[in-house]
Amino acid sequence: MVDTSSFGWDGHVAPTPLEEYSRRYADFFEMRREDGILELRLHTDGGPYVHNWAAHNAWNRVWQDVGNDPENHVLIITGTGETWFQGDPRQTWPKPLVEETPDYIFQQTIDAWKLIENFVNNIDIPTIAAVNGPGIHTEFALMCDVTLAAEDADFMDPHFMAGTAPGDGLALALQHLMGTKRAAYAIYGGTSIPARKALEYGLVSDVLPREEVVPKAWQLARDIMKRPRFARWATHNILNRPWRKLVAEDFGFHFSQQSLATVASKALIPDPDLVADARQRKVW
Repeated sequence: MVDTSSFGWDGHVAPTPLEEYSRRYADFFEMRREDGILELRLHTDGGPYVHNWAAHNAWNRVWQDVGNDPENHVLIITGTGETWFQGDPRQTWPKPLVEETPDYIFQQTIDAWKLIENFVNNIDIPTIAAVNGPGIHTEFALMCDVTLAAEDADFMDPHFMAGTAPGDGLALALQHLMGTKRAAYAIYGGTSIPARKALEYGLVSDVLPREEVVPKAWQLARDIMKRPRFARWATHNILNRPWRKLVAEDFGFHFSQQSLATVASKALIPDPDLVADARQRKVW
């Protein structure tokens, strides 16, 4: 830890150390840190991550703990196994959201809101995503400074096909990176955006064989660590600035529209053909 006693800060309250918050979030992230580089690997029971609301609730807080820890100098985010992030709307939403209690709906809203805001605003270090395969909810990966993708990675927004509006951050990222028309086409159709197409559209920085994605992220992180800390911090601020502006200006509107559509539709009813296609691509 940084020795703050040398700063003469009597009564200094130390940030939560990695040893503590890595245990706190162990059910959702496997964490390892080497020479200031922190890797967060999404998982469920040690295997590929399957979406659940406990993790959804934890994300906004893990971004705060990671960002508050001065021992973290570069962040790498990746998944486990051959998929980035899996989910099933019929399991995630066992009953319509409108049937839940007001407190439940409020907590869902705060979690979804803060997990995007805190990721963009609370992490002041270079960020690298290593997308290890296909999966939904790639907004965190797309909002990183650098996004590396496995050759079979797949970027798609499933919200409209599931019967709601795409307002949780992914559509925002797609519009910003690939343009209004391409994003609209992908969202309305639940269209697959395979890794090579994502590279062509500017969604990702590079495409690599799966076994090379995480090592490449670590190589880049070690190269970044060779530069002075102030240079790393300031460069991230410059590269992250468009996301902070975008989230401040537009995310609230996007999310409010998704919330309205989700509650008003009273149910999420995915198109069976689109669900079958999504599962073939290991997304659901």
